[in-house]
Amino acid sequence: MTYKAGIIGTGGIAGMGILGMHDAEDIGRKKIRASHAGGYDAVGGIELVAISDIDSEKLTRFGDAWDIGPNRRYDDHRTMLEAEDLDVVSVCTPSFLHHEHVIDAAESPADPSLIWCEKPIASQPTAAREMIDACESTETELVVNHSFRFTDKLQTLRRLVQEENILGDVHAVSSQFRMELLRNSTHLIDTLIYLLDARAERVSGYITEENEVVDSLQTGQDVDDAGGGGFVVMDDGTFVTIDCTLPRDVSSMTFQFIGSEGKLYLNNDDGEWRYWRLEGGEHVETELPSIEGAWTWEDDYQGAFVNAAEHVVDVLDGRANNLSPAVEAARSLEIIVGFYLSHYTGGQVDIPLTGVLEDVNITSW
Repeated sequence: MTYKAGIIGTGGIAGMGILGMHDAEDIGRKKIRASHAGGYDAVGGIELVAISDIDSEKLTRFGDAWDIGPNRRYDDHRTMLEAEDLDVVSVCTPSFLHHEHVIDAAESPADPSLIWCEKPIASQPTAAREMIDACESTETELVVNHSFRFTDKLQTLRRLVQEENILGDVHAVSSQFRMELLRNSTHLIDTLIYLLDARAERVSGYITEENEVVDSLQTGQDVDDAGGGGFVVMDDGTFVTIDCTLPRDVSSMTFQFIGSEGKLYLNNDDGEWRYWRLEGGEHVETELPSIEGAWTWEDDYQGAFVNAAEHVVDVLDGRANNLSPAVEAARSLEIIVGFYLSHYTGGQVDIPLTGVLEDVNITSW
């Protein structure tokens, strides 16, 4: 069986390239493999058949690059969802539109069995909850593209931490990545949640009010999304520090985990993963079991979209459970929103957010 897929939003992550990740001369001109369309194109059992975008120029450019016929290019996503019978819908629009597009897809005549939504899940906790509820009520699987989860090395590392207990009880984690919190650092925070299998309980945050991308492009846009960080106390007692204040050119995605049985250092930008086992009160460096080398952007990230598309097929076939469920993606968002609330109120914030705090909206670009 070949499943049919449609994409809402034909910009960078859909298949045309992203600033800072791909060569500037290729962005918007060539099809990019590390993308939703690239994932669909690379795997068997799924075919991209329809696209939608309100920007006619982007729609034409994407359709020409990825060989989507003119009659299946739609300038309104609702028109596509009414005209097409789709098994999968990719939502590749800005984060503040995810809420509308996911719910519209889940409740549409297209009747998709699965929605593959870009990260972050939404720009507002209330919106994330409504998306989850809509997908549950329509029995639609909602997969959020925190792409690190679709890499073999991180899946193996999670098994080592959670099942083989190589760190014992994790007491503390320090982490660092580039600004901005929604656009970039949701990857770092989701990786923490994935490896710890935990949820935030208390947050204290700091916001720089700097957005490197908006400033460098001189877009004239005013958005909330900025560098920031703080500390998070997880519900398993782990104390986590998060620093996402650095500009791209000097940053590295790094983690250091300290546990009762060992410690772990991960540097994804420089390709260095190191592990020490605690023996007789001393840390003894040893190789990570079942993992060769370290995670890299060039190899692991580039392959994550193909892996994710293969996972989509596996979920549709009933051979796999959702590796990146919306409920866990919402945990990343509530930490980010918690940082903003803490910064602007001057106090610590309890998680889960309740009442009007769930309605806080972080605008991005």
